[in-house]
Amino acid sequence: MLTLFFCVLLAALVFEFINGFHDTANAIATVVSTKVLTPRNAILLAACTNLLGALTGTAVAKTFGKEYVNVEAINMVTILAALLGAIIWNLATWWLGLPSSSSHALAGGLCGAAIASSPKGWDVLYWSTGLWPKLVKPMLISPVVGFLLGFVVMTLLNAIFRNSTPSKVNHLFGKLQIGSAALMGYSHGGNDAQKTMGIIALAMFSGTSKGAFDHLPPWLSFLKLAEFKDIPDWVIVTCALTMFAGTAVGGWRIIATMGHKMVKLMPVNGFAAETTAAVIIESATRIGIPLSTTHVISTSIMGVGATRRLSAVKWGIVGRIVWAWVLTLPVSGFMGYWLLRLLHFAGAH
Repeated sequence: MLTLFFCVLLAALVFEFINGFHDTANAIATVVSTKVLTPRNAILLAACTNLLGALTGTAVAKTFGKEYVNVEAINMVTILAALLGAIIWNLATWWLGLPSSSSHALAGGLCGAAIASSPKGWDVLYWSTGLWPKLVKPMLISPVVGFLLGFVVMTLLNAIFRNSTPSKVNHLFGKLQIGSAALMGYSHGGNDAQKTMGIIALAMFSGTSKGAFDHLPPWLSFLKLAEFKDIPDWVIVTCALTMFAGTAVGGWRIIATMGHKMVKLMPVNGFAAETTAAVIIESATRIGIPLSTTHVISTSIMGVGATRRLSAVKWGIVGRIVWAWVLTLPVSGFMGYWLLRLLHFAGAH
């Protein structure tokens, strides 16, 4: 069981690392596309602000760890299958250059694996109290809010600076966009890193409650988690540093999609999109709601671009992105389900 736990821990950190470079585009695609920062400096900014955000708060981690599925009905193998399903989906969408949601991939994998591992089947899911209010409803609402708020913010900025020359506007927002990109990176780290913290804490709680850690040597006693109240400090720091490392690697395929292909951006557009997304994500983080940072920043960019004219947004690219969003939960859930079956067939218990 201890070996299995370390396999889960390794898979969780791999997921967090991939999450870092997969979602780097969330924080820096706009600041790169507007040429306010070089790609190297933008990634450094995103990595540092992601690290700071990941070290603040655990409300999202607690939601992700105990409010989606019945924790008594899952075990280490369940969690391992969930992580593997999310990793496969993240790598596939990264390779295709599609900004899908790492959060929904992990949630889908967890739900699918939990259904497969429990004799209760679908009853193992906390649908009405957890999944609907804290996953599915925010998934449906946050993109709409991102689009509308991005449209409103950009409309206001256009009205305020309508008599300014383009060069003055670009100069001003070229500076302000560094701040908005930093805020976006901070909010992304605060929301996204916590999801892996919750999964690791769930594995620790599962091992402790099922007696698997009863005979650990004293130097491994830090692995025990008798109550799912506080996330251990070592989990928070480890996840934060792993996301920092993953972010530093960068995710150029997705940066190209979000920063260049979807709509042509100027510094004022980037500022509006990043500020809009950061405010939405940070607000959700404070109340423990795991959001898809990908959905929010993508739709904020669309809303900002639509203030010029609807044709300014390349809706063919948007259609591909939306399909990735729609498929993430069911496909990752399907993979989590069958990976659990495969692990059981291979003798993992």
